[in-house]
Amino acid sequence: MIKVNTDKVNITKVLTRAVENAYPNQKAFFTALSSGRRLTAYLGIDPTGRSLHLGHAIAMRKLRELQNMGHRIILLIGDFTAMIGDPTDKGAVRKKLTHEQVLENCKSYREQASKILDMDGSVTGNPVEIKYNSEWLGAMSFADVLELSSNFTVQQMLERDMFVRRMKETPPKPIYIHEFMYPLMQAYDSVAMDVDIEIGGNDQTFNMLVGRNLLKSLKSKEKYVLTCKLLTDPTGKKMGKSEGNMITLDDKPEDMFGKIMSWTDGMIELGFELCTDVSDKEIKNMVKKMASGENPVQFKRLLARTIVEAWHDQASAIKAEEHFNNLFKKHSIPDKVPELKIKASKKSIVDLLVDSNLATSKTDARRQINQGAVRLAGEVVKDEGAEVSITSKGVILQKGKRSFVKIIKS
Repeated sequence: MIKVNTDKVNITKVLTRAVENAYPNQKAFFTALSSGRRLTAYLGIDPTGRSLHLGHAIAMRKLRELQNMGHRIILLIGDFTAMIGDPTDKGAVRKKLTHEQVLENCKSYREQASKILDMDGSVTGNPVEIKYNSEWLGAMSFADVLELSSNFTVQQMLERDMFVRRMKETPPKPIYIHEFMYPLMQAYDSVAMDVDIEIGGNDQTFNMLVGRNLLKSLKSKEKYVLTCKLLTDPTGKKMGKSEGNMITLDDKPEDMFGKIMSWTDGMIELGFELCTDVSDKEIKNMVKKMASGENPVQFKRLLARTIVEAWHDQASAIKAEEHFNNLFKKHSIPDKVPELKIKASKKSIVDLLVDSNLATSKTDARRQINQGAVRLAGEVVKDEGAEVSITSKGVILQKGKRSFVKIIKS
């Protein structure tokens, strides 16, 4: 039988480090974790993409702390909810995914998650359970759904911050009926698994609290909710694909290192708190040194090395930093550059960017050129109508700081 660790220092760390809020409150949560009872904690992930990202990793680190303490851990794959998609404040209807697409997306989730969680229990003796919410949501009848929905009002659902923002816009953005149903489906996950704790990002607070209310209503059971801080820049902007700095758990070490080095200096302190085990005392000391005038770059490098080492290994972190030095500090081209063979002797720079996958479209290619992000043979390309001569020797096409392709005449 697994013994539960009730050390007060560990519990305090669980409830404070990287945490935005604890529900119903920190005192009640502390009492539950101090009871010695083995609690069931879970994190739900909708497989709308093939890679787990930094937001998942922050929540999984918190889940790992509970796993180390002996609590039962569930990683829930939202293979049913992913086909619907959590609403956004953009108001656009999400592209619906098939169940086959969803299952394809999550095929390597276990492997990615194992970089943080002890999936098979070989270290902690406490393996992670993987569950899929199609098991219960897919089996519900329309009558079941109607019965479930009777536990909430339209007014309650309209309290969700993104719906409030959408209604305040001019003209108001539409809210679809199925968007009301998503929090209800996520809430029922808690009931179906009979959990004690749910972990998630602060942007999932509404959904997780709906689950807390539903579990209390249907089973008279208290569910504790822990919301994690989000890694944002000083303006509150989250990382994302469009900024080119979204870190995924299957990123190569050198890509991961480079993306972290692109973070603003204002993200260093939060990065250490959310993504590493560096002590609070050490973090405060670094913040004090930066405030007194020390160059933040050295601390950002330490952050990048620490994260890459945690998610890969020490040797990979060392090589990643060497790659960064070679690529950025010395402004040189990597040893290995992918090649694109072209039959034509000449081709437009816009077409080459699209053909080499350095741009997603011609519009994107022109935007990159106008922003000064494109280089040909080391020179910034300023003319979006430029024609490129292609020879058997080849020429290096570069986008941004990290993306290179060698264009060769076949």
